[in-house]
Amino acid sequence: MTSPIVEMKSISISFPGVKALDDVDFRLLPGEVHTLMGENGAGKSTLIKALTGVYHIDDGQILIDGRDLKLGGTADAQAAGISTVYQEVNLCANLTIGENVMLGHEVHGPFGIRWKATHARAREALEKLGLGHLNPRAPLSSLSLAMQQLVAISRSMVTNAKVLILDEPTSSLDAREVEQLFSVIRRLRDEGVAILFVSHFLDQVYAISDRLTVLRNGSFVGEYLTKDLDRASLIAAMIGKDIAALRSLEGGGARDLADTEVVYRATGIARKGAIEPTDLELHRGEIVGFAGLLGSGRTELARLMFGADRLEGGAVEVGGAAAEVRSPAAALRHRIAFSSENRRDEGIIRDLSVRENIVLGVQAKRGWARPLPRREADAMVERYMTELNVRPADPDRPIRTLSGGNQQKVLLGRWLATQPELLILDEPTRGIDVGAKAEIQERVVQLARDGVTVVFISSELEEVVRLSDRIVVLKDHRKIAELANREGLSADDIVNIIASDGIAAATRAAASEEAVVSVEEIAHDRAE
Repeated sequence: MTSPIVEMKSISISFPGVKALDDVDFRLLPGEVHTLMGENGAGKSTLIKALTGVYHIDDGQILIDGRDLKLGGTADAQAAGISTVYQEVNLCANLTIGENVMLGHEVHGPFGIRWKATHARAREALEKLGLGHLNPRAPLSSLSLAMQQLVAISRSMVTNAKVLILDEPTSSLDAREVEQLFSVIRRLRDEGVAILFVSHFLDQVYAISDRLTVLRNGSFVGEYLTKDLDRASLIAAMIGKDIAALRSLEGGGARDLADTEVVYRATGIARKGAIEPTDLELHRGEIVGFAGLLGSGRTELARLMFGADRLEGGAVEVGGAAAEVRSPAAALRHRIAFSSENRRDEGIIRDLSVRENIVLGVQAKRGWARPLPRREADAMVERYMTELNVRPADPDRPIRTLSGGNQQKVLLGRWLATQPELLILDEPTRGIDVGAKAEIQERVVQLARDGVTVVFISSELEEVVRLSDRIVVLKDHRKIAELANREGLSADDIVNIIASDGIAAATRAAASEEAVVSVEEIAHDRAE
């Protein structure tokens, strides 16, 4: 093993009222991609800011190439060979590509900047990362966001940095752009650069990382070779939960609940321009996934079920009796709750406290003329903050100050407090860290075991397959298939159904009077 280029030993940093890092060790080897993992608030950003000279450490040592350095600011870190590229591209859109690459490092002559030489140096820096096709004199604004990320990396490497820190570089990139970025990262790694990579996307972490360091609550948990740590073990290390409980989420529901009580039945429900006539039957304790591409009608169907949008056709039964669900208030009376995908605008009330956001659903159900007693509200808030592990555990804190994952937990608590029999969750894990995601997934599974029927909507098809007992596939605002989540079903199967419009399997299911398409039928369609 080569000697570490970065060693951080027993690092501690405190802020008023909180110890952000407590005796944390970290090392980074040349020629490797090392990912720093942990939930929001675990101390990742604090550790990075200590390494880049933004924060002064209270205790410990930072060694670069074996030398004990006292970093007095970001200039000291840059002088030591440490460069950082942040999530938000920090470039000047009004300048050229070459001017951005060489910003602060222009080639100077006796009469000022030598622009021809500066652009030549910029071209050399771009070619070094396989970006020689870019014209240094073209405006930066002509590039996509992904290419701007690569330009930012080129800029950071102009000084021949030994350490490159990439903080959430893929958050706004599509799959093709991510692979383009990864090819540049691999090139730099092979040239001996030590790369610290931070991401919430587990698939990307496992695709690019050689080594992982896990932090939890400001403390060091462990350092692992990526190939030696499976995902369940990684998440367990991050959130301190039992591995077996997390692994139980990986196999999908695969339960046959066809003989259980029907909680919700829809016949031909529709809304012009939103969803074509659709039939649904949801059983008690069942997790039903809605799968489909963006614009497929998943959210529109969910909003119709909750009465957020008015039905223009069809009939609904709740608990075996005909029901009028034409407004959210009516849905709550029928014990149907809905958590919107638009957490910021349709979920949390930013200027209210955590407490006020949690009791909001119950208060709306009671009506504003019957205020919820303070003692009852306090008990409710304490229960759901504890059960859902909302952090910080301060009910009077404004919800806008919480992380996305904790805001999502508060929303889940709001709707659980209404004691729903049908809970509709639209993108409940989008944009949150993997620890909070695992906790919410675990809670969804437990709710189903306790008899709550859950509709689970996610753009991550793997997540839908992992959690659901049954999957409704939508495309172009209509239901095209309904799948029992049997062993062997994969996200690729769902993609193939969407691509083929689900016609062959759906037609055969209808002919045989079966309500659910099986994996065997999908395989048959593939063969055909």
